[in-house]
Amino acid sequence: MTTVKNIYDYINEIAPFDLQESYDNSGLCIGSMECSVDRVLIALDCTRNVAQEAVKKGCQLVVTHHPIIFHALKKIDFNSLAGFLTMSKIGVVSAHTNFDSAKMNDILCEKLGLVTKEPLVVENGVPCGYVCDCENPVMPKEMAKIIKSNLGNTVVRYNDTGKKLKRIGVCSGSGGSFLENVLSKGCDGYITGDVKHDVFIDSANASLCVFDAGHFHTENIFCEYTKNALSEKFKDVEFIIAENSKDILSYEI
Repeated sequence: MTTVKNIYDYINEIAPFDLQESYDNSGLCIGSMECSVDRVLIALDCTRNVAQEAVKKGCQLVVTHHPIIFHALKKIDFNSLAGFLTMSKIGVVSAHTNFDSAKMNDILCEKLGLVTKEPLVVENGVPCGYVCDCENPVMPKEMAKIIKSNLGNTVVRYNDTGKKLKRIGVCSGSGGSFLENVLSKGCDGYITGDVKHDVFIDSANASLCVFDAGHFHTENIFCEYTKNALSEKFKDVEFIIAENSKDILSYEI
C-alpha cells in the first residue's frame, strides 16, 4: 500500500523541501500523510477544474507545482477550493521553489536543447537559473520558434536585437528581476516568463534579447517529469496528468 507520505518522501528525495524559499508553502498543503493512495492527479496549479477532475477520476491526491495554499488562512469556507478538497478528502502535495532549485531549469534547458554552463544566480547556496553557451548561435526569430515548438506556446514575446544569440540565460517562471544578473554574465539572450514592459525596455537599451515564454509554459514541464518519476517508483499507483492543467489565458493572434 502506498501512502501520501511515501509519495511526499520520494518527492523530497528528488527536490528536497528544505530548499524552498522562506515565503513558500511547499509540502503537504491539504490532507493526511497516512492516507492510502492508488490514483494521483498531477497539475501545475490546482484550479477548481483540476479539483473537480480529481473527484471525477477517483484520485486521492493531487500533486502540484504551485501550492494551493500560499498565504496564511484564518478560516476555511466549505465552498472555497481548499474547503472543497477537504470535504472531498483529496490531499494536495506541492513542490514549488524546492523543485525550481533542484530540477525545473535543468528540464527547461534540456527541452530547449541548451547545454548549461553555470548558474545564473546563486541564492543561499542554491542555484537559480542557468547560463548556456550556444554551440550553434541562432537569430532571435529562430530561437522564438524553438521555444514555441518545444514548450507548446501559442505566442512568444521577444525584442528582436537582430543579432545571433551566443550566450543565453534561462530562468523558469517569473525571472524578470534577474535582468542585471543576466547582463553581468555577458548574455545576449534571456528566456523567462512574465516579463514586464520596463524589463523589455531596459533589455533593448542593453542590446539583450529577452523572450517572454510565459510562466505557464516554462513551468508546465513539471507535470511530465513528475509523472514519469513517480510512475517509475510506485508501480501500484496510477499517475495522471490533469486534462485541466492548461494555460487559462486565451490569445487572439
